[in-house]
Amino acid sequence: MKIAILGFGTVGSGAYEAAKSAPGIEVKRIVDLRDFPDYRDILTKDINDVLDDDEIELVAECMGGVHPAYEFVTGAMRRGKHVVTPNKNLVSACYDELMACAAENGVEFRFTPAAGGGIPWLYNLMRSRRCDEILEVHGIVNGTCNYILDNMHTNGADFAAVLAEAQALGYAERDPSADIDGHDTLRKCVISSNIAFDARLREEDIPTFGIRSITAEDVAWCNANGYTCKLLMNAGLAGDALYAYVEPELFTADALESGVKANFNLITLTGVNVGPLSFYGQGAGMMPTGTSLVQDMIDIAAGIGFAPADGGTAHTLDNTKVAHRYYFRGSDLSGLPASVIAEQFARGSDTVVLTAPISVTAAHQFAADCAARGIDFFMAGINE
Repeated sequence: MKIAILGFGTVGSGAYEAAKSAPGIEVKRIVDLRDFPDYRDILTKDINDVLDDDEIELVAECMGGVHPAYEFVTGAMRRGKHVVTPNKNLVSACYDELMACAAENGVEFRFTPAAGGGIPWLYNLMRSRRCDEILEVHGIVNGTCNYILDNMHTNGADFAAVLAEAQALGYAERDPSADIDGHDTLRKCVISSNIAFDARLREEDIPTFGIRSITAEDVAWCNANGYTCKLLMNAGLAGDALYAYVEPELFTADALESGVKANFNLITLTGVNVGPLSFYGQGAGMMPTGTSLVQDMIDIAAGIGFAPADGGTAHTLDNTKVAHRYYFRGSDLSGLPASVIAEQFARGSDTVVLTAPISVTAAHQFAADCAARGIDFFMAGINE
C-alpha cells in the first residue's frame, strides 16, 4: 500500500520511521511547506500531488488543527483514499462529517491515536462495546498536565516553575493553554464518549476546568491529607442520560490514578460484562503515536475494520445526575450556599471549603461565576 503523510512534524516523522518496519507500507509522498533536504525526492508542498495520484491508497493526516486538515482529509476520501489521523482537534470538532464522508465514499477513516497516543485505547474501547454495554469512561489523558502535577506533588514546586520546566523539556507547548486549561482533555473526552456511548457530543456542551490556577499550597494540602491531584476526563451513563465533564480530581493513595507518574496516561472503561479495564502507557510522543498510526494503516491493509456504530444516539447530557464532594479554594467564596459547606478554613487571604456532595453542574457553574467576577479560584472533585 502506497501512502502519503501530510505534515512532517513530530508525529508525521514518527509515522514515517514506524512505516519503514511495516510490511507492505510504502511512503510515496510527504506534504509539508518546510524543506527537508533528506526527503526531497518524495517531498511536495502541493496537496494535489497526493489527491491526483491514483497509486496513493491512504493518507496519514498529521498536520494538526481543523483547517485545512478537514478539506485535505475529505478531499482524499472523496477520491477513494483511506485516511488515518492522530488529530484530536479535527476528530472532535468534525466527527459526524468525517464519519459520513468515509461511509459515502466506501473508505476507512481511523483515528486511534487521537485519544491515548501510543495506547490502544480507542481500538479496545470499540472492541469492548461490540458485545457489552459501556457504563463509564474516565482517565488521565494529558501527559503535560500529569507531568506538572506529579512534579508539584513530588518536589513541592510552584505551578509556573514546573510549567517552564515542562516547556524546556518539550512536554508543553510555548502556548500551553490547550493542555493546562483542559481543552486537550476535553477533545479526548468527546472522542471517547462518542465511541463508548454512540453519542454525538460537542465540545461546547461539556463543562471543563483545568489546572492553570492550582498552587503549591493546594498541592501541599493534598499531600498532607493523603490525596493526589490529577486532571481527569469523565463520561458515563446515568439512567437514560449521559454525563461528561473535565476537572481536576483528588485520589487517595490506593487509587490507580495516584501512581501515574511523569507524562504517562491511564484510561479506564467499565462495562456491564467485563467490569473495569484500564490502559496505561505513553499518551503522546513521536514514536508511540507514530507507531499507533501505522497500526491503523496495517489494519486497513489487512481488511480489519474499525467502524463505530452507525448513527448517533440522542443522549441528553445531564451533569446534575452525578455528584461528589469538592475542594474549593478562592479569594472570595461568599457566593457559595451555606448548605453545601461541610468544612471551611482560612489560608492567608484565601478561603478553602470542603463541600458536601454537590452536582457537577453546580460546581462548574460556581467556577464560572468566580471567573466572571475575576476571583482567583481552584477546584477539584474528591474521588471516593
